[in-house]
Amino acid sequence: MSSSSLAPSGEVHDAAPLAAAPDAGDTPRARFLAHRSAAGRSPRLTRHAVRARGLEFAVWTSPPVPGAVPLVAVNGGLLFDHRSLWPTLAPLAARRQVILYDQRGRGRSAPPPGVRAARIEHDAGDLPAIRQALGLERWDLLGHSWGGGIAMLAAAQDPGVRRLVLVDAVGVTGDWLPGLHAAGLERLGAQDPEAADRLAAFDPDVLGDPDPETHADYTMAFYPAWFADPTLAPLIPTTRALSPTGAAVVARLRREGYDWRDALRALSAPSLVLHGERDVLPAAQARRTVAQLPGSRLIVLADAGHMPFWEAPDRFFPLVASFLDDAA
Repeated sequence: MSSSSLAPSGEVHDAAPLAAAPDAGDTPRARFLAHRSAAGRSPRLTRHAVRARGLEFAVWTSPPVPGAVPLVAVNGGLLFDHRSLWPTLAPLAARRQVILYDQRGRGRSAPPPGVRAARIEHDAGDLPAIRQALGLERWDLLGHSWGGGIAMLAAAQDPGVRRLVLVDAVGVTGDWLPGLHAAGLERLGAQDPEAADRLAAFDPDVLGDPDPETHADYTMAFYPAWFADPTLAPLIPTTRALSPTGAAVVARLRREGYDWRDALRALSAPSLVLHGERDVLPAAQARRTVAQLPGSRLIVLADAGHMPFWEAPDRFFPLVASFLDDAA
């Protein structure tokens, strides 16, 4: 990886490609548009109804690749479904089967009884059960954002996880949550004042109330702040997601906070931690995660925010593929 340098802390900083002069074909927007065009030519997914832990989960699979360990992708957001990562992650399906699913009570997966009691730990416990229901002895996990939290917790309890990829994942403790709203306002205020005004209309404390309409509205208002360049946000296909289950999970995390350090002591799978240098979720959280996980490696992606698969696809996909292939 010629553009990388080893930082004194032992982490790797992956620099953005250098150009002798500005080139319309080598800008973040151009790279994003090229990736979006390529993702549109993704393989067709097959949908399955999978029964696990008393619920029916909607699961999608790309074509199997003989001899390759499947990769399950866990989307973030806690309100959204698998479509937030597909066809985005389609390049990874060239060398392995990619499995996506809707978390309980999101998308086309059945809600649990007692929605208001939903916890992220329930989401994590579903993954080993889904793996077993699919008849798989092992798989790799990739989790993005809150999906990274689900993937971490799942890997700590599932011996069938071979390798773990965390993409701009939430931290191992919730101390970053109180400052996120202000960080989003700062990002938008500097680059997209109209979006900043829309976000400023919300009091982030309302997220402690599990009202799905409120959560959906706030999520859409905050969305542009996740990007290093917020003007990319309108180009991303996304929908206003209504999920009482997801809203209940977020509300509990906002009200009570969380600390997963004890639970993660059992996690032994080799882990790759990727984090955008310009993510409003601070890279310090990724460093704490790496300190918690033996055998993990952190790569900080320059000029990328919370969505490196969109913002830096030319670096993101080779890094993930190389890490997964190393253990083949």
